[in-house]
Formats: sequence, structure tokens, C-alpha cells
Amino acid sequence: MDTDFDVVFIGAGVMSATLAVMLHELDPDLKMAMYERLNEVAEESSAVLNNAGTGHSGFCELNYTPESTDGHIETKAAVKINESFEISKQFWAHLVEKGIIRDPSSFIKSVPHMSLVWGEKNVAYLKKRYEALQKETLFQGMEYSDDKAVLKEWLPLVMKGRKGNDPQAATRMKIGTDVNFGCLSDQMVRYLSKTGNLDLNLGYECADIQKRMDGGWAVVVKNRDSDEKTVLNAKFVFIGAGGGALELLQKCDIPEADGFGGFPVGGMWLVSYNEELAVQHQAKVYGLAPVGSPPMSVPHLDTRVINGKRALLFGPFATFSTKFLKNGSWLDLPKSLDVKNILPMIETGLHNLPLVQYLIGQLRLSDDERIAALREYFPDVIAKDWTLEKAGQRVQVVKKNEKGEGVLQFGTELVMDKSGTVAALLGASPGASSAASIMVEVIEKGPGKFLLKGDWQSRMRAMIPSYGQKLNGNPALQNQVREWAGRLLKIDYLLVSEDARLSSVGESNAHI
Repeated sequence: MDTDFDVVFIGAGVMSATLAVMLHELDPDLKMAMYERLNEVAEESSAVLNNAGTGHSGFCELNYTPESTDGHIETKAAVKINESFEISKQFWAHLVEKGIIRDPSSFIKSVPHMSLVWGEKNVAYLKKRYEALQKETLFQGMEYSDDKAVLKEWLPLVMKGRKGNDPQAATRMKIGTDVNFGCLSDQMVRYLSKTGNLDLNLGYECADIQKRMDGGWAVVVKNRDSDEKTVLNAKFVFIGAGGGALELLQKCDIPEADGFGGFPVGGMWLVSYNEELAVQHQAKVYGLAPVGSPPMSVPHLDTRVINGKRALLFGPFATFSTKFLKNGSWLDLPKSLDVKNILPMIETGLHNLPLVQYLIGQLRLSDDERIAALREYFPDVIAKDWTLEKAGQRVQVVKKNEKGEGVLQFGTELVMDKSGTVAALLGASPGASSAASIMVEVIEKGPGKFLLKGDWQSRMRAMIPSYGQKLNGNPALQNQVREWAGRLLKIDYLLVSEDARLSSVGESNAHI
């Protein structure tokens, strides 16, 4: 086994796959290796049933646009997430243009993103949210309606059988997407492996990571079948191991990792493969999260394609275990505790009692209670059409705030040492949707400083035409990249005029 590499990746999910392809495009001479503990690529968080497949754009996720006490709708998070997803779409379009991915419909399809609420207070909030987002060019083209006739047209399955006079409203963005991140990851990794630019090793887990005297890293990997250990030498290490990243980051013993902890939250989906139902619902419909629940528990009824079959997915219903990975160990949580994070973990638990109570309530749900939750989104539900399936495991980040107190952070956290030679990704949603923009940041802070040769920034712009620029507030650039990416990916796109009014719609045949 060769043991000297420029870059070693721990984990073979969408994050590692994205960074590996980017680095190869920036410098084809880099010597890279990837180690995955399972026997297949992208079988943990990136796998099709382990996530909702939402191309997170801020279009439908209401938790990204909170309302302040004075009634102001904050749009910064939604805009940031949308910008990130636009970078991902550009990167994927580049992969198609170069032939790295031959059929974009294998992993991405157009599915409208919608938000649905009921009750006077929630309807008023949704309308204010819609009006606030219209000031952002990235959200031009969003539609709003509280007319039940329109809602029946948009959401026939959801509105059929709905009774009562409770006010209802929805927003719709036609350029939403459904993404199979597992399929995408597999195609990227297999491409690099077949071209000989990546040494792919499945069935290996990382046992240790130690700093070398020359500034690089010694990475100990173990064959899970034979228990044989090998020591690798790497100039740069990327830990993209999902929930397993925290333990590996702690092994690096870098000060930037001090105080980080993890709070595991799992999930379950109700899934229907009834094609008669599936053809009646062409949307990802997000509602409001229950009070005290984590953002990943926002209820939504989604169009999906699972293992080649059109399906409907509802959930998630939260679960709890001490595992950090779906295929992990019950000892993951206790093993992650050390003298540097035990106090922040205790403080986080005390400050998040509503979350603990919510999880306990979710664990106690019966099958009938889960179907009752679905009935709010699909009044004519028939229980026998739906089965309960396990989703992926997520580890929410626990870190110290400015006061040194432990807080629970929802989202994705990049942790790097000051030399930029090791990086780890912690956390959850929007996660995979932001993979390309996160990896750009990794490259800028790490390999771009000491590993990449020449003017790699110009090569980055070839992959991501908007690199270094903001799309929001720049209609010309926004139109340019959306049309380019939309045509290559065969998905819908919207164009806006210079004064940000909707101009035209690009339709595709990539709908599910």
C-alpha cells in the first residue's frame, strides 16, 4: 500500500467527494487517497433515504427567515443559503460540461419548493416573509397565494378533503430541486477512482491522526476485516466523516477543536411508494416546526425518487440514540466527552430542556399519532399506503459562545487548524446543499495557501463562474449563471430584468 499522499480524505460522502473533484480540477497532479469505513460510497448521511434530498435554497424553509419581536422578517440566512446552493449548481453544471457526470437527471430534478401554513397568525407571517424576500433578487419569481382555489391547483393532494374555514396560505418557487446526494457522490468518487487520480479504499476506518514534525499528518487507518493497520503520511487531511468527524477531530488535538461537542438526533420517515398518490403531488412542501424542536424536524411532504421509484416522503419524526452514525456505536456519545467539552455539554443540556422534552415526546409517538401528523398535510391519508423507514443520524454542534458557555448550534461548522493542514466538518442542515461553497472555503484557508500551484483562482472561476462575487443584488450575473447551470443540469431557472422584476422562465423536462 502506498502511504505518502498530498491529501487524505476520511469518509466518502458528498463533502469529501466534492473537495476531491475540486482539488483534482485545480491541480491534476495531486496525489490523493480516500478511506471509508463502510463497503460502499456515500452510505451514511449522503444516502438517498438518510436525508430529505431538498436542494436547500431558503425558498421553503421557514426557519431560515425568523420574525423578530418587532415584526421584522430577517432574510440574511435565507440569502446566504441560496447563494451557497447556486454555487453548488454551478459546480455540478461544470461536472456535466466536462463529462464527469453524463446524465444530470440521475441526481437532480426540478421540483417546486413550497411553504404551507394555516391560521391567521401564520398566514400573516408568511405574507410578510414573501414581501421581505421580494426585495432580494435571488427570490424574485416566488409566488404567494391565500386563495384556496389556487392552493388546490398548486397542491391537489394536500387540499383534497381539507375541511373548515381556517385561513391557509402558501408560497411557491418553481425552480426548487430534489437532489440525490448519494448518487451524485458516487459518480464523483468513481470518476476520480477510474481515472487513477484517487486511491479509493472501502472498509477502512481511521484509528488515529497525529501531527508530524514536518507539519504534515500521520493518519492511521485500519482494515475492518483484517484489523491490519497502516500509517499514511499526508500534507492535508479532510475529515468528512459525518457524525464520526467529532471523534477524529479530537484525535488531531488542535486548539481550534477545544470545547466542541455533539448532540445526536436521528429521524424516521413515513414513505409511500403508491404511484397513484405520487403523481398527484409535485412539490416539496415545508411547514412550521413545533415549538422547541430542532430545525431538522420541520415537517414536510416531499416528492422523491428512491431507488428509481417515484415516492412520497413525510417527516422527519425525531429519534434519539447515543450513536453518532447510523452505522455507529452506542458508545459514540460517551466517548466524545472530555475535559474540554464536558462543561459546555452539561450547560447545553440545561439550556435546551424544551428540546429534550420534544425528543422524549417524539420517541413516544405511536403509529397512529404519526399518521395523524401526516393527516395535517394530507387529509385523505390511508395508513396502509405508508411505511416507517429510518433516516440518517445527525450530530448537532455544541460549542462555546462569546461568554464561554455551551450552546447548541444548528447548521454546519467548519473547523480548521491555523496552518490550514487539517479540516473537519461538523453539524447538519443545510449540509450537502452547501457542499461546494464550503469546499471553496476549505481550499482558500488550506490547500490554496500551501499546496496548490500557480493561479488556481482562475481555474476555480472556470468551475464556478460567480467565484468571488455575490449573486444577490446583481441581476445580470444571476441571470447568466442560472441560465448556464439550468441548461446544463436540465432544470428550471428564472431570469429577472435589470430592475429585478421577473422577466422569463426557462422550462426543462427534468421534472419527476
